[in-house]
Amino acid sequence: MLCFVALASAACADDGLAPAASTRTDQILGERLAATTQPVVEPTATAVPTPTAIVIPPTPTPLPILERTLLFSGDVLSHTPVIATALAYGDGADWIYDYRPMFDGVRERLAAADLAICVLETPVSDDNIGLDGYPTFEAPRELAAALVDAGYDGCATASNHSMDRGPSGVRTTLDEMDNAGLRHAGMARSADEAATPTIYDLGGVNVAHLSWTYGLNGFVLPADEPWLVNVNDVDGIRAEAALAREAGADLVVLSIQWGNEYQRTPSSEQQSLAPALTGPGGVDLIIGNHAHVVQPVTVVNGVPVIYGLGNSLSNQYDNSNRTGTQDGVMIEVTIAGNADIGWSADQVRWAPTWVDRSTYTIVDLLDRLDGMADDDPLRPTLQASFARTAEAIGLLGSEAPPAVLAD
Repeated sequence: MLCFVALASAACADDGLAPAASTRTDQILGERLAATTQPVVEPTATAVPTPTAIVIPPTPTPLPILERTLLFSGDVLSHTPVIATALAYGDGADWIYDYRPMFDGVRERLAAADLAICVLETPVSDDNIGLDGYPTFEAPRELAAALVDAGYDGCATASNHSMDRGPSGVRTTLDEMDNAGLRHAGMARSADEAATPTIYDLGGVNVAHLSWTYGLNGFVLPADEPWLVNVNDVDGIRAEAALAREAGADLVVLSIQWGNEYQRTPSSEQQSLAPALTGPGGVDLIIGNHAHVVQPVTVVNGVPVIYGLGNSLSNQYDNSNRTGTQDGVMIEVTIAGNADIGWSADQVRWAPTWVDRSTYTIVDLLDRLDGMADDDPLRPTLQASFARTAEAIGLLGSEAPPAVLAD
């Protein structure tokens, strides 16, 4: 007997099977039907994080390279004939002693510099009483104002004549310089002043100026005022350079009295001091004076060293034992850099000078020779001075070029 299977029920003719078989079939079919009718579970969507944007900062614009010109000139020594000539130039009123005409020939070159520094080798009076031009100097008080009028910003004052008028002479000199607006380095009226570096703000760069001397011509600093004058000491100079940098200096210049008078070749002491004062933690530029003749230019530990500037203004004369005391040189140093890369003294040029002892005027040889007739009777003298200075500058192989014309 055939059997028909229905989903809901089963009816079969009697085929000899027990009725339970139909129930089992229904169970299986029911399970299969339930399996095919389970609800479909939608997969849960997984959130995909939005990637974080990577911000690339703009490339900073490099700071421009700045340049500044520093100018240094030699010793200003008011010998008795120089003082007498200043008196002759004076008007008997505001300028009883008038040094201004003596600097007329170098005004344009001084004005072109961003910083101009002289060497004021002697004390300055406050009352013009007891003036002296040798051996213990004291210059008229008008000298400080005349240096400002010429275009100088400051002077090195540590010299072998610093104590010619004792501690009171140091104080008087600095007072007169302050009154004239002429800055100074190398002498001090107090311990606090000695511990305060002289720093010039040149618009984007701060230049510190230090001044030290080899000795005091036998004078002794008071035990309770050892800071009156800076006397050469390697550790002391390097300590002042560090102090200047802590105070904000970007570049440190040292004016130093050293060497042997009237000798163009640097002494062994000069040549040993130069490397000791330069290099890491040392000064960035050395400007030497005291020899009263022009000495060579060189580079030590990457630092320009000008061993001697000669005389700027004096009555020193040549004889069989010395030549070139009327010669001087104005050194023009270009410094370059910025706050990012630092500063360095990159270029040195020289402008030779000569003191005309008939008028005690300072002659800028580059300018004077450029405009001088070939048959001018003074031309051979000026050419000889130029040649001496050029030779002295190059004694150690320097190829520093002359400066350009001031005008």
